[in-house]
Amino acid sequence: MKYAVITGTSRGLGESIAKLLMQQGIHVIGVARHANKSLKKLAQETTGSYQDYACNLANGEETEKIFSIIADQLFKKQTDIVYLIHNAGTVNPINTADKHTVESLNSHVHVNLIAPMITTGVFLKKANKTKIPLIVTSVTSGAADRSVYGWSAYCGTKAGLNRYTTSVALEQDQLATSNKVILFDPSIMDTDMQEEIRSTSKEAFQDVDKFQKYKEEDSLRDTDTVANVLVDILMDSENVVNGEYYSVKDVL
Repeated sequence: MKYAVITGTSRGLGESIAKLLMQQGIHVIGVARHANKSLKKLAQETTGSYQDYACNLANGEETEKIFSIIADQLFKKQTDIVYLIHNAGTVNPINTADKHTVESLNSHVHVNLIAPMITTGVFLKKANKTKIPLIVTSVTSGAADRSVYGWSAYCGTKAGLNRYTTSVALEQDQLATSNKVILFDPSIMDTDMQEEIRSTSKEAFQDVDKFQKYKEEDSLRDTDTVANVLVDILMDSENVVNGEYYSVKDVL
């Protein structure tokens, strides 16, 4: 049996990835603050399955507890492979660094960086103990490689996630495991996050006009289209390259 654990499945890219993986016969576990009833309904029409786990990824202790429970459930003899997809993320706070609050930064860093670190560690421990292959995908952003006015937190955590991911990939190579850890850049999509960005003031985010133009010119990709690129990569698991940076721009 093949399993996929995806964070942020209540909407957007996470929902699309879950849907397409189920259509491939994968048993999907979605981790989000809110359940997704449409995915549960869709699962009945596929050879896969869907199960929800509620978790506040801004809480490290809760994240470790929930993902330890999930790992115990998945890493068993009948399992052929496990996919872990770090999709959940937040762009807030959008503002200059002097206007950030401790509360907003704590939540941001936990969701975007600490939660992926915690959950990757939990799953790698189980994978290495059971010798069941694990493929970890971190959804990243071009913001990791450039500085953006008003996005200091977002650029910082995405850059951190990239370096963490490639470092873990290096470790898995040197430890000679069968695990693979990759990055996936979905580029700009038509999501609620984009709506948040477009509604930001120019004072807080100087590039807001550019993002409003993306919407006006219909430049935002559909999440199903982007998810299909990632699913195609993951379904060819033998050819997934450990430590690789995959971008939707290389395909579409």
